[in-house]
Amino acid sequence: MTSRSSGKKFGIRQRAVTAQALTNRLLLVWGVLVLAALGLLIKLFTIQIVEGANLQRIAQSRQQTSQRPFVPRRPIVDRYGDVMAADQPSYTIYAHPRLFKQDKKEISKTETAEALAPILQTSTAVLLAKFEKQASGILLGNRLSQEVRDRIVALKNDGLEIQQSMQDYRRIYPQEDMAAEVLGYVDLSYNAQAGVERSQQQLLKREVREFHFSRSANGGILPDYVTEDFLRNDDLKLKLTLDMRLQRVARKALRNQRAKWKGKRGTVIVMDADTGALRAMVVEPTFNPNKYNEYPPAMFRNWAVADLYEPGSTFKPLNVAIALENKAITPQTLFSDGGAVTVGIHTIRNSDKKGHGSIDAAQVLQYSSNVGMVNMMSRLKPDLYYNWLERLELGHKVGVDIPFEAQGTLKNRNEFLKSPIEPATTAFGQGLSMTPIQLVTMTGALANGGKLVRPYVVEGLFDSNGIRRNAEERPAPRQIFSPETSEAVLKMMQSVVEKGTGGNAKVAGFEIAGKTGTAQKASSGGGYQKNAKITSFIGVLPVNSKHRYVVFAAMDEPQSGSQGEAFGGTVAAPIVKEVMDSLILLEKLTPVNGSVPQPGATEAKAP
Repeated sequence: MTSRSSGKKFGIRQRAVTAQALTNRLLLVWGVLVLAALGLLIKLFTIQIVEGANLQRIAQSRQQTSQRPFVPRRPIVDRYGDVMAADQPSYTIYAHPRLFKQDKKEISKTETAEALAPILQTSTAVLLAKFEKQASGILLGNRLSQEVRDRIVALKNDGLEIQQSMQDYRRIYPQEDMAAEVLGYVDLSYNAQAGVERSQQQLLKREVREFHFSRSANGGILPDYVTEDFLRNDDLKLKLTLDMRLQRVARKALRNQRAKWKGKRGTVIVMDADTGALRAMVVEPTFNPNKYNEYPPAMFRNWAVADLYEPGSTFKPLNVAIALENKAITPQTLFSDGGAVTVGIHTIRNSDKKGHGSIDAAQVLQYSSNVGMVNMMSRLKPDLYYNWLERLELGHKVGVDIPFEAQGTLKNRNEFLKSPIEPATTAFGQGLSMTPIQLVTMTGALANGGKLVRPYVVEGLFDSNGIRRNAEERPAPRQIFSPETSEAVLKMMQSVVEKGTGGNAKVAGFEIAGKTGTAQKASSGGGYQKNAKITSFIGVLPVNSKHRYVVFAAMDEPQSGSQGEAFGGTVAAPIVKEVMDSLILLEKLTPVNGSVPQPGATEAKAP
């Protein structure tokens, strides 16, 4: 009885303990669930309320992307709209040797390489070596032209893949080397390296806007978020003042004379004297901007604006104008030329070693008399003379819109004033240096009534309707000489062509003014190089008209020989004449007799 009763009580207590444990476990589970739910609620509150805005920004940044699409550069055209530089789609080619087939028939790697080699301008061996490296996805070339692409397509080889993406463009120059010194070039990374491509970077680069895209769950771009004008380009073109017809004529004339006289280099410049617009600028030797990587860096230098030289006798007309303007002389004043003159311890002689007796200012230019010029400029006080050289902006840049222009040199005032030889040598164009474009600019002041204008080659940005879209920012011309002085000197220069050393520049029916120059080349160590000279000629036409042009040609180190002695009148003047012949037809300039060039003659003369 006792044991049975005790067992019954023990069972009751055991069930009570089990029930309590179960209750405790349930409470624990519910507690955990409540805590978990509370944690989730807190986390949800934190995510949606506390960090909601920040997390939303993070999500959007991962779903959206920004891109700046490649936008082609604006084209460059000449004054008549002929394309000089433009962007063209380019192509990338890949090879998949395991897929080499033609008309569904397998074609060998060797056959493919032999067909591709001349197109890609490489060797069969080079291509075969690439084909052996891997079975697919071999890059054979990029930035390929449309012509190359078409020739590859014509092979009908299934293993050759051609791609063209938004980034695949190349800058092409249809005129090749005809205006390379002015245009410059753009490298494969689309960095402008020279010419107006560099100086006009802001005008040539189209505005590139950043576009925002949203991505789908698989990473693809959602097109709904692309604006309508995503790939819209403007139609603006950078127009230059150059006339490519005249440019070709100048190039041909310079090349022929350079070959004849075995010159080191040469240049031709044609400028509208009234406005400063450059109608032609040629430098030889030059380069093809389509193949710029095949040339040494020195070839990219535009001598006409980047290199200094002593102008020699071509500077004499400017000195005559200074003397006239200051009433130190008159056109009738006579100067003694005995063939030599002594200045201090120095003796200055005429280049022809002759004396010309008593001569006036026009004859000083006709004979290119150094002695006459020294005697003429000695009538001007040195400090006043120096002031006028500064007024002509010697020792400064002219500000042409072609990069890397060099700054001319002029002795400092103290040195010029204390040494009598300095004004004497400056009188015949030595002891100072300038660029060819600076001499053309200064001579332009004699041709346009005495105004110093800034030369330029960039006309501006124009749309397809011929309307200018950028502001014109050119300084006003600055009056240097009086119209009377400039006309008087121009008449004297006309006598140089008609009676003096510039006879090879004569053009029948037109009044041509000009001046020859045969200057010694300065040596880097001081003094002058032996048997090294620069021959030049600067001409103005037509004197019988108020609208005139300046034409300049120079040849560096021409070699005398069987063709004759190398002087400005024999080497450079014929180049200027050939250019002027075409300029007359192209611009329909009126000769003395008043007749107008016949229509069609322009095209026949200027290819």
